[in-house]
Amino acid sequence: MGAAELASVPAIATRLGHWIGGRLHTAPGARTQPVFNPATGDVARQVVLATTADVDAAVAAAKAAFPAWADTPPIRRARVLLQFLELLNRHRDALAALITAEHGKVYSDAQGEVSRGIDVVEFACGIPQLLKGDYTDQVSTGIDNWTMRQPLGVVAGVTPFNFPCMVPCWMFPVALACGNSFVLKPSERDPSASLFIAELLQRAGLPDGVFNVVQGDKVAVDALIEHPDVKALSFVGSTPIAHYLYERGAHFGKRVQALGGAKNHMVVMPDADLDQAVDALVGAAYGSAGERCMAISVAVLVGDVADKIVPRLAERARQLKVGNGMAPDAEMGPVVTQQARERICGYIDEGVRSGAQLVVDGRGLTVAGHERGFWLGGTLFDHVTPEMRIYREEIFGPVLSCVRVRDFAEAVQLVNAHEFGNGVACYTRDGHVAREFARRIEVGMVGINVPIPVPMAWHGFGGWKKSLFGDMHAYGEEGVRFYTRQKSVMQRWPESTAKGAEFTMPVAK
Repeated sequence: MGAAELASVPAIATRLGHWIGGRLHTAPGARTQPVFNPATGDVARQVVLATTADVDAAVAAAKAAFPAWADTPPIRRARVLLQFLELLNRHRDALAALITAEHGKVYSDAQGEVSRGIDVVEFACGIPQLLKGDYTDQVSTGIDNWTMRQPLGVVAGVTPFNFPCMVPCWMFPVALACGNSFVLKPSERDPSASLFIAELLQRAGLPDGVFNVVQGDKVAVDALIEHPDVKALSFVGSTPIAHYLYERGAHFGKRVQALGGAKNHMVVMPDADLDQAVDALVGAAYGSAGERCMAISVAVLVGDVADKIVPRLAERARQLKVGNGMAPDAEMGPVVTQQARERICGYIDEGVRSGAQLVVDGRGLTVAGHERGFWLGGTLFDHVTPEMRIYREEIFGPVLSCVRVRDFAEAVQLVNAHEFGNGVACYTRDGHVAREFARRIEVGMVGINVPIPVPMAWHGFGGWKKSLFGDMHAYGEEGVRFYTRQKSVMQRWPESTAKGAEFTMPVAK
């Protein structure tokens, strides 16, 4: 990161608050929570935690702004988003630096996150085309029929710590483009990116109140769920919370899209290019310290592949360059908090107790000059079985488990039996195997020789089974459908209307 990029990083206050009605609210005397620099372990700032009254104020601002914004022609809403897109591109490196400072991921990975968020903004700029309805002339004698999609009103998003820019961008650009107003509840662990985004939207010309941010914890989330003026809620996070929000949201009559946890497998067939497979596993398992919902956490090794690939994985895991995310040669940064580090270490302890072979142990790693940071090295287990907790549960850290299977059929059966169905990959040179894998696997996002098959902005993101609660995936055309509702209009004129009451069911004539 050069001097010019550093100069563009916004000054961050020591106390971060909410963005409501176009201005910052720091709420003196409110509950706060520390925000850490994961690389040093130091408290960088405090974030204000919203009360129910704060959420009420944000929803009220969004509700007041909604009618005029919904009535704005889609092309004009798109022009605001185009201005936001230009600002986002101009400040992308500054935003990435904010993410690295609070999340800990390496700077190049943070830049990639921002780029994937920008993709969705670009998609949302095409909203005039995406909102076009269908029209049928003369659907019956003298009658025409057409459909339109209209916004819901105030909608909300609750987003996780691991992608403080990309995941909110899965939601608000599409929601705003469709004519809704939006309340974002970002993770309280890395809140600065959300406020920077709010400032850029304001500079782009978005009317005050159309986009709001409430920082906070469960109090804020429950207040959004229960608020009668919030019409829809999007969530990305762990499966227990996703299920809770889905059930609670349904109870309060909301449309809910809740993306939950994952246990992503990568099947390596005997004919796979092993160099490519090793590269894929190392990058997908240890990138962002494994704190990705699409991280590969299970390597399914078919036949004699295991004896060839495990030693190579072990060598690469030991050679990982772990350090401060702003260091140019760092491949992996710290995990987000000390609590996360302790939880991941607990899973490693459990794996050893359950009989898995600990090939590489990432516990005990320190980084010179940053000894108080939340560090873990890459960890590798072999001979993991489906009964073990480290196989069944999402660890969300730099831990890769190797499971050995006899053949392709056993690999498919293993993946399909898992309760999660978020992402999966298969490495093979065989076209028939690739086709059968894609068709038979019970997972929402599939990669063939692609380790992290996150769909592009116009396709939509979402898993199966306990990885998704709700009917619609995030962003893409599914996102447009989620943030709108269809209205069907039938029209005829008096000159084509027959005289006399009709008591039978209308039919086409």
